[in-house]
Amino acid sequence: MTPAQNADPKELQRFEAVAAHWWDPQGPLKTLHGMNPLRLRFIKERVDLAGRKVLDVGCGGGLLTEAMTAAGANVTGIDLAHEALLVARLHAIENGLAIDYCETSVEDLAHTSPAAFDVVTCLEMLEHVPDPASVVASCARLVKPGGRVFFSTINRTPKAWLMAVVGAEYVLNILPRGTHEYARFIRPSELAAWMRAAGLATETISGVRYWPVVNHYALSPVVDVNYLVCARREEP
Repeated sequence: MTPAQNADPKELQRFEAVAAHWWDPQGPLKTLHGMNPLRLRFIKERVDLAGRKVLDVGCGGGLLTEAMTAAGANVTGIDLAHEALLVARLHAIENGLAIDYCETSVEDLAHTSPAAFDVVTCLEMLEHVPDPASVVASCARLVKPGGRVFFSTINRTPKAWLMAVVGAEYVLNILPRGTHEYARFIRPSELAAWMRAAGLATETISGVRYWPVVNHYALSPVVDVNYLVCARREEP
């Protein structure tokens, strides 16, 4: 599969359609707004972002990208959703943030800039691409030896289908319908195998628990729905 093929046009169109609402905390991407402080804390507890060269893969409109920049990192954000990147660039300008946003695939960037980053993040993206293993391998190539790579995705379990699809999209209506496809959810064992093949060693895996009534997120030892992973690129 070539880099240009490792994107689902329907998925890109879905994110393009909500691009104008990316920074609305009560809009169609409100779950990302709710999760973002937890995602940032998970990263900051494991790496010192100050002065680090960081790549945010699948950055969308720039929620995590801006948060890591505010934490002192030198961040590059990449995505293939053109409209989302326009929103990200405009929001960064409005807030006086120096962020390098590029419309490119992670595979292409890994080919031209191997081992260029201290930290790579790829959150809530793997379940939206045809070949997630290719993304994992490219993230591993992009980080320096000894550097950290962070992933987050959704486990392929009946509970995840009930909560992330039925509950979030059809009952609570906190996500647009069609946002997730159960068959594309990823078991931790599958992600771990792809990471090992790419030379990444798992350091931490943590589940994410959500209380919809109060819109609160917290880390959990249970990984049967959403989960976060921190991995380290092994030294040569």
